[in-house]
Amino acid sequence: MKSQKKVSFPKKFVTPIANMLHEQLKRLERRKKQIDKEDPFKDTDRVTENTSLDDTAQEQFGHAQVTAVKEQLDRRMVQVRKALSMIKIGKYGICDDCGKMIETKRLMIEPEATFCMNCQAKREK
Repeated sequence: MKSQKKVSFPKKFVTPIANMLHEQLKRLERRKKQIDKEDPFKDTDRVTENTSLDDTAQEQFGHAQVTAVKEQLDRRMVQVRKALSMIKIGKYGICDDCGKMIETKRLMIEPEATFCMNCQAKREK
């Protein structure tokens, strides 16, 4: 039985990506806090105000928008954290499906990618 050689990117390639991902995570966290402040439901004055149905509908729409953006930010933060974890354990850049190395140019565009281009294309069919 052949032993499989461990596949990994060199540290000089991964370190700048890790630094960039840490910065990206900080930006995402700041954006989430900022967008949370824009939620009309967080306004304590709205409880005591007598507002028209139009205002209430607008507040609900605003809340739905904020919630959707926060969910997108949460998903993105999970992806970034997963990429950072993979870097930490030495498995960054390995496709979750086929186990081959993810193309470098793909990782440069989408550093939190977990699938190589072939496996991603199969998933999108």
